[in-house]
This record gives sequence, C-alpha cells and structure tokens, in this order.
Amino acid sequence: MKSQLVVNQGTGAIVCTAHGKGRVHDFRLFKMSQVRFVATIQLLGDKGYQGVAQLHPNSQTPTKKPKGAHLSQAQRQANRTLATQRIVVEHVNRSLKIFRILGERYRNRRRRFGLRFNLIAGIYNYELKSKS
Repeated sequence: MKSQLVVNQGTGAIVCTAHGKGRVHDFRLFKMSQVRFVATIQLLGDKGYQGVAQLHPNSQTPTKKPKGAHLSQAQRQANRTLATQRIVVEHVNRSLKIFRILGERYRNRRRRFGLRFNLIAGIYNYELKSKS
C-alpha cells in the first residue's frame, strides 16, 4: 500500500492523507487524490513530484542531475536548503513507521488500510498536541 501525507510545516501536524492500492508512483497518487492547495501555500516535494509545478505554481522540488553532467554549486545548495525544510515531513514519516503500518507490508484487509492509517494519523496529531 502506498500512502501520501500533507503536513503543516510549522506545527508538524498531519493535515491530510491519501493512499492507493499496491505500487503507485508518488505523483500519480497526488493526482488521483485530487488534493488541491490555495495558491499562496507553498508545496515542498521530493524528486518523485517532478512536474507538480504544472498543477500548483507555488511548489518546489529538488533539481535532478542531468545524465552525463553535474549539478552546479547553486543547484546543489538549493537542493540542500529544500531538504532542510522538508525534514519535518521525514520526521513525521519516521513517527508513523513506528506504528509499523508504513514500515512493513500491510497484510490485513485493504479496505481497512485507509481507516487505520487515518486513525494512526489522528493519534499522532493528538500526541503532538498534548506535548505542546
């Protein structure tokens, strides 16, 4: 099962979840989920979201290295800056993998994956709110 998260950058809270059946590419799952953002919200994605700028103009993805060439120093620095901003999302992914629903193969009924994933996201948000 493939899942996708929308995380608030400031608080680290999970805003929205989406999931697909089997192996689905990140960008295809984003398009299938039909999650849309207000134009003022900045979308930070990884390399799997190349082309998201056509759907959401206020988005940032890292620059891919062209075949047989190298990235410039400015492109490498921009990728590093984006990675430091995206680390919040990666920490949320790590926290959800502790519940083992994302970290391992899901062997239960597929119908209930979305329900359980949303329940775990709610537990994560509750724990996050109770800490502050």
